[in-house]
Amino acid sequence: MNKAKRSDKIATWVIYLLVALVVLILAGILGNILITGVPHLSWHFLTSEASSYQAGGGVRDQLFNSIYLLILTTIISLPIALGAAIYLAEYAKDNWLTNLIRTTIEILSSLPSIVVGLFGYLLFVVQFGFGFSIISGALALTFFNLPILTSNIEQAINGVPQAQREAGLALGLSNWKTIRGIVLPAALPGILTGLILSAGRIFGEAAALIYTAGQSGSTVDYSNWNPFSPTSFLNVMRPAETLAVHIWKVNTEGIISDATIVSAATSALLVIVVIIFNLAARYLGNKLYQKLTAAK
Repeated sequence: MNKAKRSDKIATWVIYLLVALVVLILAGILGNILITGVPHLSWHFLTSEASSYQAGGGVRDQLFNSIYLLILTTIISLPIALGAAIYLAEYAKDNWLTNLIRTTIEILSSLPSIVVGLFGYLLFVVQFGFGFSIISGALALTFFNLPILTSNIEQAINGVPQAQREAGLALGLSNWKTIRGIVLPAALPGILTGLILSAGRIFGEAAALIYTAGQSGSTVDYSNWNPFSPTSFLNVMRPAETLAVHIWKVNTEGIISDATIVSAATSALLVIVVIIFNLAARYLGNKLYQKLTAAK
């Protein structure tokens, strides 16, 4: 008995030690990025154009491009992922075809982003003739985001108690009305959490965008609301450098004197935005859960 207690105590301390090690590593990485970059963040940095040759440039266009790509990718991928998740969770039978679909989703979710980028380059940039553009980047990120988002939504739907489905069917509702009116609202907190977490991953993606959205940006006029104009900020056919790509480019090809400062500040900004995404996911998920379940 004493030997069993001693083994349990050792195992517990080993687990605590491993958890503390992970927390220390994460805190060290985040602390280094934030301590190095946050002092250089300013309103001028956030609202001024990037500079290729002179010091003092900002990340205005890169920040907007990242947000714009995120919105477009979400608009494209969310309906597809939602439909696929509903099919897998509510309609698909447990057979070889369903297992094949799930295996395919798992394989796609584990693909390196550079492979997705090269696929997007060959298909959207070259074959479809979109060139290096926002739409090419958004479509490539859709392939990158779709498997993870589908799995998250399916898990959220499967987390709804079966009793709620049976209650809807007992009231005479069709299967689709039960899903639409009962299951999806109950699964909404989990769906929203998965959506925001995947958004954070999209926001920080670089490798897939180097080959699709491009490494440079065109001249952007933020007063031009015509999406078909070459200078409009809404034009999806223009090349667009994002924050993550900008960090890579400044560190590898930058010739400006303050390249280290720009890289550090941009990295800190990217980390802060991703942290905000994660905190927002937890907050909104808890709020929606409390509202839909009347929990405190």
